[in-house]
Amino acid sequence: MRLNSHICIFLLLLCFQSVAQVKTSQAVKTNQPPKIDGLLDDEAWNNAPVLEDFVQNYPLFGGPCSQRTTVKILYDNSAVYVGAYLYDDPSLIRKQFTARDGEQQTDVDYFSVFFDTYNDKQNGFQFLVTSANVQTDARLTPTYTGDFGSYGDKTWDAVWESKVSTQADGWIVEIRIPYISLRFAKKDVQDWGLQLLRFMRRNNETSFWNPVNPQVNGFVNQFGGFTNLQKIEPPLRLSFSPYVTTGYRTSPVGNTYLNEWLRNGGMDVKYGINESFTLDATLIPDFGQVISDNVVNNLTPYEVQFQENRQFFTEGTEIFNKAKLFYSRRVGAMPGGYFGILDSADADPNIEIIKNPSSTQLYNAIKFSGRNRKKFGIGIFNAVTAPMHAIIRNRLTNEETKIETEPLANYNILVLDQALRGRSYVTFTNTNVIRNGRARDANVSALDIALYDKGNIHALQGTVRYSKIWGTDPYDGYNTTLRYGKVSGNWQYSLQGNVESKNYDPNDLGILAAANEISYRGTISYRKFVPTKNFITYSYSLSPRLVYLYEPYAYSKFDVTGSAFWIFRNFWDVTLTTNIIPGWEKNYFELRTDGRPLSYPSNYIFQAEGSTDSRKKIFVRFGGIYATAPKYDNVYSGVSLGMRYRFSNKFSLDLQTDSHFEENQLGYAFMRETNGEPIVGFRDNRDFTSVLSGIYNFAYRLNLTLRARHYWNRVNYISFHNVDANGYLLSRAFINGRNENFNVFNLDAFLTWDFRLGSRLILGYKNWLGQDEAVSINTGRNTYLKNLGETFDLRHGNEFTIRFIYFLDYNQLRKKR
Repeated sequence: MRLNSHICIFLLLLCFQSVAQVKTSQAVKTNQPPKIDGLLDDEAWNNAPVLEDFVQNYPLFGGPCSQRTTVKILYDNSAVYVGAYLYDDPSLIRKQFTARDGEQQTDVDYFSVFFDTYNDKQNGFQFLVTSANVQTDARLTPTYTGDFGSYGDKTWDAVWESKVSTQADGWIVEIRIPYISLRFAKKDVQDWGLQLLRFMRRNNETSFWNPVNPQVNGFVNQFGGFTNLQKIEPPLRLSFSPYVTTGYRTSPVGNTYLNEWLRNGGMDVKYGINESFTLDATLIPDFGQVISDNVVNNLTPYEVQFQENRQFFTEGTEIFNKAKLFYSRRVGAMPGGYFGILDSADADPNIEIIKNPSSTQLYNAIKFSGRNRKKFGIGIFNAVTAPMHAIIRNRLTNEETKIETEPLANYNILVLDQALRGRSYVTFTNTNVIRNGRARDANVSALDIALYDKGNIHALQGTVRYSKIWGTDPYDGYNTTLRYGKVSGNWQYSLQGNVESKNYDPNDLGILAAANEISYRGTISYRKFVPTKNFITYSYSLSPRLVYLYEPYAYSKFDVTGSAFWIFRNFWDVTLTTNIIPGWEKNYFELRTDGRPLSYPSNYIFQAEGSTDSRKKIFVRFGGIYATAPKYDNVYSGVSLGMRYRFSNKFSLDLQTDSHFEENQLGYAFMRETNGEPIVGFRDNRDFTSVLSGIYNFAYRLNLTLRARHYWNRVNYISFHNVDANGYLLSRAFINGRNENFNVFNLDAFLTWDFRLGSRLILGYKNWLGQDEAVSINTGRNTYLKNLGETFDLRHGNEFTIRFIYFLDYNQLRKKR
C-alpha cells in the first residue's frame, strides 16, 4: 500500500513537471481549405500537426485527461480551421440542446479553442462548440471576473461556422473562424497564443492542452504557442446586418390605453480597417426585443443597477469598461423628464398624456477598437441620442403642448491601453457627455496601472480618476485607489486603500453608488486546489474594512467579513459568509442630507448558500440569511430556493423564489418636516420574488425562451422619528398613510431562429403590469399569493413584435457577382 502511494506521488510530480513546460505548435498554411462537415476526411488535415496529451485542470489538476483528444489546426488567407477528435464511448456523451452561450451547468459535453492573437498574455478570443453543435464565443480580458467555467465576456457574438458528428469511438467537431471574427497585428510572421479545452459532463472534467494551474493568477498567460503564421493576407473585412422590426403595443395610461404600431428599420455595419482595428456602427437601432428589467421597490439611497441586454452594448465593449466607468444603460435611458410628465397628469385631472416616451431614441452609435503589433490598444466609442418630447392635452381647451423631456446628447469614450510584460498594463480612459443647450455636461479621465512581478506572484495596482461637471452649478472631484497583494498560490493576501472625494461624480456615463468616502481593506485567503478525502476544493477568507466619510472627515464604520467555500466530492457546493459590525455605524447617505448621519447599532449577519449536482435532472439552489441588531430589535431573515428540471435534452424549466422579511427596519421615510429636517421610521419590510423561466430547443439554432417574474413588496411603518446631529433618534408623532404595497409583473417570450450564419428571425411577446396599477388589499391577509392572484385582475400592457436580421458578408457578395 505504501509503495502504491509513493508511485502515485511520483506520477503526480511528473505531471506537475510537465505542467511547467509551455507547449507550442507550428502553424500550417493550406491552399485547399477543408469542408466544414464534421468528418475530418479532407486531405488538407493530413498536413496539420496533431495536438494531444491534454492535462486536467478540474477536478484533479495535473492528472491526464481521462479520454484521448486530438486536435489539428490549419489557416489560410480567409480563416482559421480547427478539427478535433474527442474519443469517448458514444453512449456516455452528453448532448443537451442549449441556448447560445448557455452551456454552463447543463447536461452537455463541449470543446473550445482560444487564441491570443496579439500574444500579449492578456487578451484573447474563445470559440466553443457543444456536442449538440451549439456555439459559445467570448472576448478574454485581464480584468474579467466571471462565473466558474467562464473565461471571458460571452455577450460578444461573432459569425463563424461549426459542425459536429458522432462516431463509433467518440465525436468530432470541425470549426471555421473567418478573420472577420478575429483581430491580429499586421506582421509578415506572427506568433499567437493558443489554448484548447475539453469538458466532459459526466464527471465534470475540464482538461487543457497547455496546462492551466489554478494556483497561478490569470488565464491567458497560461496559453501555449501557435507559431510561425506567415503572410496572412485576409480579404476585406466588411459586413452588413440590415434589419426591420414591426409590431403592436398597447399600454394602460391613466384611464385608457395607449395603442401604437411599432415599425423601425436600421443597419449594423462592421468594417475591418485593417487586420488589427475594427469599426462597428449601428444606424437607427431598435432595442425593443430585450428582457425586462428586474424592477424593485428601492428604499435605499443608492441607484439600482440593471443588466445590459442590448446587443450592440454587450458585444466587444470590454476595452471600454476596463476602468469600470462605462454603464451602458446611461445611453438611451429613460428621459429625465419622464416622471415629471406623469406627476403633472396626476396633479391636474384636466391633463391627458398623449405621448411620453419611456426610453431615449438612439440615432446612431460607433465602436472603433483594436490593438497593434506593439500591443497598444485603442478604443473609441460614440453615441448620439435624439431629443425626446412628451405631448399633453388639456381636456378643457383641447390644446396640445409639446414638452422636451431629454435634450440631444453625445456620449464619448476614449481608451488607450498598453499591455506590458506578463500581465502588467497601463490604461488611460476618458468619458464625456455633451448635451444640447444649457443642460449638464460631464467629463471623467482615468489612469489605471497594474504591475505584476516576473513570477506573477505579487501585484501592485493603482487608479486615479478626475471628474468635472459643467452646468448651472459646476463642480469637480477625484478618486484614487492603491492595492498591493499576493495573487498566486494557496495563500493570498491584499491591502487596499480607496479615496473618493465629496464631489467625485462619474454617473453621467458610469455608475457609482456613493462618493465622499475613504475606505481601507485587508484580505487574506487560503484555497486548497488538490482534492482531499471529502472535498474537491475549498477556500477560506477573512476581510476587515474601515470606512470614513471624506468631507467632513468622520468615522463611518468598521466591519469584518469571513467566508468559507467547499465543493464536495458529489459536486455539491456550500458557501458560508459572516459579516460583523461590532460597534455603532454612522451612515451618511441614508438621510439624503449632506453631512448628516443616521446611527445604526452593532449588526451581525450570517448567510449560507449552495447548490446540488447540476448534472442531475433536478438541480437545486438554496440559500438563507439571518441578521440581527439587538439594540433596535431589528431582525432580518430570508430564504431562497431555486429548482431546474430537465425534462429532456430539448426542454427544461427553472423556478427561482426569494423571500425576505425585516422586522424593525430603520430607514428614511421619504418625508421632511416643514423646516427641512428628515424623518425616519421603523418599518416591517417584506418582499417575495418568483421567476419562472424555460427553454425549448426545436433544433440547435431554433428555440423558444420564456421568462415570467413577479415581485411583491409590503412596507408597514411602526413609528416615526426625527434625528439629532449625531444620528440618534428623537421621538415624534405617528403619520398615517405611509404604508406601501408594491407589485411588478413581467412576461417575456421569444422565438429565435438563426436560419443562417449571422441572420436571425425573432418573434417576441411581452406582457407587463401597468405602471399606475396597484393591488388594493381591503380585506383578509396581505400575502404573496393574494397579491399574485389579484395582479392578473389588473390592467396589463401587451406587445407583439417581429424582427428580421440578415447578415451580408461583402466577400461572399463579391464571389457571387
